[in-house]
Amino acid sequence: MLIGGRSGAGKSTVASAVHDLLVARDLPHAVVEGDALDLAHPAPWEHGVAAANLADVWRRYRSLGHRRLVYTNTVSVLQADLLAAAVGDRPHVTSVLLTASDGVARERLRRREQGESYDAHVTRSDAAAGRLEAAAGDDVHRMATDGRTPAEIATEVVALAGW
Repeated sequence: MLIGGRSGAGKSTVASAVHDLLVARDLPHAVVEGDALDLAHPAPWEHGVAAANLADVWRRYRSLGHRRLVYTNTVSVLQADLLAAAVGDRPHVTSVLLTASDGVARERLRRREQGESYDAHVTRSDAAAGRLEAAAGDDVHRMATDGRTPAEIATEVVALAGW
């Protein structure tokens, strides 16, 4: 399962709620925060570090018997083929693009970012929202998060994946 969306859309929060739901159902799974797999300065995006790190992390989970992956990253839904290749075994991929209005995204970002960091995140979030909406294909499930609880969204996301 790939969960993408602009900063402030609720990716990490929904992934945590998905985790809680799957734990309650006793379904083995792993949650990987993709934004942390290549968090470095200078940014190594052009070198494929995130996909290589995902392959390494997933190999360890697979050796423990895991078959369900919940992966969050802003643009993950645009990179489904690359990420599927990184985990191998031609997985069934469910891509979910979480959306949030500008106001809701900014309010959520305000809770975790301060000063120049907040401004930078808003700028990147706004740009990502437009790019994601324009580039995400019809196979990507769009899900609004405004006014909904993480548990409600998680239930819907898990149902989409057939878990």
